[in-house]
Amino acid sequence: MPSTTSPRGRAAAMPFILVTVLIDMISIGLIVPVLPILVGTFTTDPTAQTWWYGVVTGVFALANFFGSPVLGALSDAYGRRRVLLLGFCGLATSFFVTGLATALWMIIAVRAFSGAMQSNAAVANAYVADITPPQDRARRFGLLGAMFGIGFILGPALGGFLGSIHLHLPFFVAGTLSLINLAYGCFVLPESLPPERRQPFQWRKVHPLATFSRLVKLETVRPLILVAGLATLAQFALHTCWVLYTHFRFGWGPREVGYSLFTVGLVSAIVQGVLLRHLLKHFSTRTLAVGGLAASCLTYLAFGLATQGWEMYLAIVIGGLVGGGAQAAITSVISGAVKASEQGSTMGSISSLNSLAAVIAPLIATPLLATVSHLPRDAFWLGLPFFFCAALQGVSAWVAHRYFAQHPQAGAPAAAATQTAP
Repeated sequence: MPSTTSPRGRAAAMPFILVTVLIDMISIGLIVPVLPILVGTFTTDPTAQTWWYGVVTGVFALANFFGSPVLGALSDAYGRRRVLLLGFCGLATSFFVTGLATALWMIIAVRAFSGAMQSNAAVANAYVADITPPQDRARRFGLLGAMFGIGFILGPALGGFLGSIHLHLPFFVAGTLSLINLAYGCFVLPESLPPERRQPFQWRKVHPLATFSRLVKLETVRPLILVAGLATLAQFALHTCWVLYTHFRFGWGPREVGYSLFTVGLVSAIVQGVLLRHLLKHFSTRTLAVGGLAASCLTYLAFGLATQGWEMYLAIVIGGLVGGGAQAAITSVISGAVKASEQGSTMGSISSLNSLAAVIAPLIATPLLATVSHLPRDAFWLGLPFFFCAALQGVSAWVAHRYFAQHPQAGAPAAAATQTAP
């Protein structure tokens, strides 16, 4: 699939978008360790802090749920680069205003604005699809995933350090990085979608019902849409419970949580940035998808059953190494089922599905954890939220297995595709 060029004559290529995503994810990761603490400065007790932090994260996800399909369709109509620049502006504004906030309502309002203005992950996926032949997409989506992993290695660690100096400092550094990304996008990042492959923007196609109807119409990969939704719901449920669960079970504080997130990001970067291209030489994307989902199911079970902190690290490493390629494989198969001119709207729809999962997950996971939070640290049922996540991943693995059994041509071995450089 040929790449296009920007007005400056540069050919769109993987290194450009990888740099963009890396800077983007470092800036987002910077605020992870300090945003809950900042919310707590506007509340009177831990219960109120937990509730309002849920509101802050839920508002962002809800706004992103409505905004992502719009931005994805805009990228199909006007190009990926312009929409990415819009997202960088939204992030920079969000970080700076959050760092300057003097009231909780300001944080809630700016997070809603940021969610509506930012769909960088979906547009980055569409950018990669624009410049990559279908048989190469799993490997390149894996490289994109590696940038997410590296961003979450560097971002939270740096955010924790800066937050120990001053609580607001990570927000200003994150805003500065977003401005750097904006400048990079303006002067360096080429456009990936040529004018002849663009589609007119139509409002009737981007409202929430249209978003999901578009996904439902992808009959050939409809079960994989369900797989992606369930897996994402499990992932966001884990995110919701991780800090509180590890405190209840092991007495972890912010430093220990930061170390665990560092490990998650490191394993993700190794798998998707280094190992995935070698795995694709020997295994089909369907094998990586089903095997990865099954491994994730077992990983969630291990999280819920662990009674020592080191067991969590063992589960992170083993589960990540075995199951880390599943998401890239599933995204590759879905991407291959749609036309080149619809990559942006489809990835935007999937991003909306992810945002909906981010809204629903706290409504399920937090009550599950609350019902068992009074139990002693070594109680079996304290792991209930993670048992729920394991069930979701188990269903995902079963649906994916059934799908690939009925569609053996989907996710065919990609050995030949992996011989080319990214």
